[in-house]
Amino acid sequence: MQIQGQIVDIENKLIYSGEITVAHGKIVSITKKNHEVKDYILPGFIDAHIHIESSMLVPSEFAKIAVLHGTVGTISDPHEIANVLGMDGVHYMIDNGKKVPLKFHFGAPSCVPATFFETAGAVIDSEQIKELLALPDIYYLSEMMNYPGVLFDDEEVLKKMAWAKHFNKPVDGHAPGLRGEPIKKYISAGITTDHECYTYAEAAEKLSLGMKVIIREGSAAKNFEALIDLLPDNYENMMFCSDDKHPDDLILGHINQLCARAVAKGIDVFKVLQVACVNPVKHYNMEVGLLKENDAADFIVVEDLVDFKVKQTFINGELAAENGHSFVPHVEFDKPNNFNTSAKVLSDFEMPSSAKTIRIIEALEGQLITNEIHHKSFLQNGKLVSDIENDILKMAVVNRYENTKPAIAFIKNFGLKKGAIASSVAHDCHNIVVVGTSDEEILSAVNLIIQNTGGICAVNDSDKKSLALPVAGIMSDQNGWEAGRLYQEIDAMAKDLGSTLKAPFMTLSFMALLVIPDLKLSDKGLFSGNSFSFVDLEVE
Repeated sequence: MQIQGQIVDIENKLIYSGEITVAHGKIVSITKKNHEVKDYILPGFIDAHIHIESSMLVPSEFAKIAVLHGTVGTISDPHEIANVLGMDGVHYMIDNGKKVPLKFHFGAPSCVPATFFETAGAVIDSEQIKELLALPDIYYLSEMMNYPGVLFDDEEVLKKMAWAKHFNKPVDGHAPGLRGEPIKKYISAGITTDHECYTYAEAAEKLSLGMKVIIREGSAAKNFEALIDLLPDNYENMMFCSDDKHPDDLILGHINQLCARAVAKGIDVFKVLQVACVNPVKHYNMEVGLLKENDAADFIVVEDLVDFKVKQTFINGELAAENGHSFVPHVEFDKPNNFNTSAKVLSDFEMPSSAKTIRIIEALEGQLITNEIHHKSFLQNGKLVSDIENDILKMAVVNRYENTKPAIAFIKNFGLKKGAIASSVAHDCHNIVVVGTSDEEILSAVNLIIQNTGGICAVNDSDKKSLALPVAGIMSDQNGWEAGRLYQEIDAMAKDLGSTLKAPFMTLSFMALLVIPDLKLSDKGLFSGNSFSFVDLEVE
């Protein structure tokens, strides 16, 4: 097979007319030729950190859409399914991903559970980490979220990182806001990357200390604008990632969008493409070709180097996508799950109180971090209820693994004027998280999720919309386009109910993520990520 076009040699910063000859999945030759073909041929895009589960699709369904945008490989942390199903979940992702051409490179989840201040479905200890890292299908130790464990020399944390060093596999970081002496110790422990930087100064400091910074632009956390100005001077040590990408966003685009945005800012295209295509392959020793002779024939054809509209995607020399059509085959897949809670009753969500002031989670648009604020309580018949006028809504986290009483808190900035929204995509343990304007609607939403053994939903007194997620309670059994359509309907309903957030369900999914400060809610109670301890809802 021969492919002609304007060949983009990223590392030598050259573009020339040429022809690529492919045989048996590899590039046999690249030769210069004069021709009239104006399309550009370049290495495929890599998402340098993503939880495939957060697309609500199994890997084989994710691949069908990702190849349309020129993605040929991912660095994938199976942390989400591991929190539900443990080692079996990791192997499920690997096995399903192998059935399609896209090159998934999975890591060993380092923090299952992320903390012991919440209920998860499994635990992965250092011996199991050793077992995973010994596998050729595992390429790295995934994000070390337990940064206090690193800083205070937790024995189990150090063992996990020691096994990564033993197998010569990199360790990913996860240290939002960590600066000064603590970040120096964190890096010196052998942690090589961070995708959690949310300010220019934080990322600049980490880069100066030798850490590689991954610019994240997902469905909820959007750090591109804050960090992109670092790229021109640090392009050798940066990468792009989405981290979490809901299906409706994935349909619109992937890493190709970040390239277009970076080039639109006047950044040199070769530097942008090194970040998007080359750096992840080298850092993680990925089995992905970089458009060189004898490499795997993993490359894409795009119309231009401005919008990066993808015309063709080749993986191992096979055409995976062309002009908006995906050739990734459909594969049958099982639906393992771990959903063992029963339907709730109204009294489960009632909160008797006489408090005058309560702690409130302040959600922030486009961020995973939250603030703690205090506000006058809103009581009816001696019970704390949603204060719709002040946009302070009741929130609950319901243990999905066993029958326990839900944890209750209050949250600001969701904006609902009626109804409730709920999800079992709740990082990292994937219990049920719900926000609503009344206890009755909160109950309705939670029981709909339980009925579906996982999902997302929006409800009011006259309507209910849901996307069932029967694969581990976090992934759909539908194809990506159908899941995306249903998600869009539910997202639109949430906004019709009053939500002012751009991605209300993605934001909701992080309100139980305790390792990102400050105030979050687990199934065991209200938690401060700053003090790393439970705190009282009632202030006075």
